[in-house]
Amino acid sequence: MKNVIFVAGLMFCVPAISADSHSADVARAEAAKAQKQTKKVCVDVVKDGQPVKDAKGVTKQNCKEVKQHKKLEGTDVPVKK
Repeated sequence: MKNVIFVAGLMFCVPAISADSHSADVARAEAAKAQKQTKKVCVDVVKDGQPVKDAKGVTKQNCKEVKQHKKLEGTDVPVKK
């Protein structure tokens, strides 16, 4: 009798454990997809019309992460007669 209860308990626990791992996989996939949709854009820092340089002589830059969206191509709207 104890074995039957134990097996019944396992039947309910195993799907719950596999569902948790599936949701974690989905979360990782969404995070990777979100990373691919961003793009790093850098612009040189300009002061009084001249680029600003640091002590090593390298031009300073302001960098930002920008969302990158796909452009959707549509069809022309039909003209009403």
